[in-house]
Amino acid sequence: MNKRESFSSRWGFICACIGSAVGMGNIWMFPTRVSLYGGGSFLIPYFIFVILIGSTGVIGEMSFGRAAKAGPIDAFGIACEKKGKRKVGEALGMIPVFGSLAMAIGYTVVMGWILRYAVGTFTGATLSPENVDEFGAAFGKMASAFGNNIWQILALVACMLILMLGVGSGIEKANKIMMPIFFALFVILGIYVGFQPGASEGYRYIFRVDPEAFKDPATWIFALGQAFFSLSVAGNGTLIYGSYLSDEEDIPASAGRVALFDTIAAILAALVIIPAMATTGAQLDQGGPGLLFIFLPNLIKGMPGGWLIAIIFFVAVLLAGMTSLINLYEAPIATVQEKFKLGRVPACAFTGIVGVIVSLLIQGIVSDWMDVLSIYICPLGAGLAGIMFFWVCGKAFVEKQVNTGRETPFTKQYYTICKYFYVPVCFIVLILGIVLGGIG
Repeated sequence: MNKRESFSSRWGFICACIGSAVGMGNIWMFPTRVSLYGGGSFLIPYFIFVILIGSTGVIGEMSFGRAAKAGPIDAFGIACEKKGKRKVGEALGMIPVFGSLAMAIGYTVVMGWILRYAVGTFTGATLSPENVDEFGAAFGKMASAFGNNIWQILALVACMLILMLGVGSGIEKANKIMMPIFFALFVILGIYVGFQPGASEGYRYIFRVDPEAFKDPATWIFALGQAFFSLSVAGNGTLIYGSYLSDEEDIPASAGRVALFDTIAAILAALVIIPAMATTGAQLDQGGPGLLFIFLPNLIKGMPGGWLIAIIFFVAVLLAGMTSLINLYEAPIATVQEKFKLGRVPACAFTGIVGVIVSLLIQGIVSDWMDVLSIYICPLGAGLAGIMFFWVCGKAFVEKQVNTGRETPFTKQYYTICKYFYVPVCFIVLILGIVLGGIG
């Protein structure tokens, strides 16, 4: 087995982690929840939960990965080894790995849609429907079983080609290019929308504070869900990226930067989408794929220079989605490398073949597929990783790993907060998701 790869720079690692966190949840769900749950009244609890999860779970998964220098299966196994239960740990570690693969497969379907729409902005196909009903019909046809095969395969091939180049030459370089471009494009969109008539109503809508919203449990529940899933704590992607870190890296500082930029991305999306909807007097009560592929294209079509706005928007969305897809596939690829002693390219090829076959088969049920994963597997994976690191590994181990690379020790309360607050929160998210049909 070759020496384990690593990120070549701190900025490269941070960009990769930001890329893993910034995805469709920031773009098609966050603006809707801001709109539905009181604007600023939603933002306040959201910021609170981002700070809490970013300073507990994100740091924990990065530190756990770096300590193990391995993916979830070996990391869980190492945690349980002192108890004589390595096989049990490895078996539990398969849950977040398979969860990451299944999520990546579902995300591949979505990336096929995005790639088709992004290319279509250049050819004119994306904005060719005449009204919202036609946009809906076009999306419905594309999202049906076997309705988007070629674009979906192309998206996955592009992802695998990047992954085949490795951690430093592939993942790191791709994220260092794509993430700055994504932020720049959304800033351009935000400025453009800000000058449109009626946009000011959107800003008032975003930053309004409705005291009654604080009394509504749904505001707090969905703010928690948004923060939890946006920061990508699931016992897989963040952990595997942490495994490529050197001992010189200050993980708490890096986790803080990741949480900050992920939040900026979400706010940028809200500052583009909500004021844009306000310019037409539309109420933003539709989230998910319908917002991205039906209502926003219909809105953009009627804006001055709509074709250019569509290009900027969907290229930015493509970049955000691709960085998340890369992260999701990395955990299973690394596991194939570790367990079957394969090189990088064969591991990517094997995983890519599985991804192609299964993603083509689930096109018509991808929404249900992703719901099951987000409700059950992601919070379970995060909770299991938290149990392994904070409960099984113990206080001395955790504090040593978190403080490695730091000039001054991280807060002494870190271990206690994570053990008795963060880990239970993971299972609260799991239970709330089951009861409410998903909160992410």
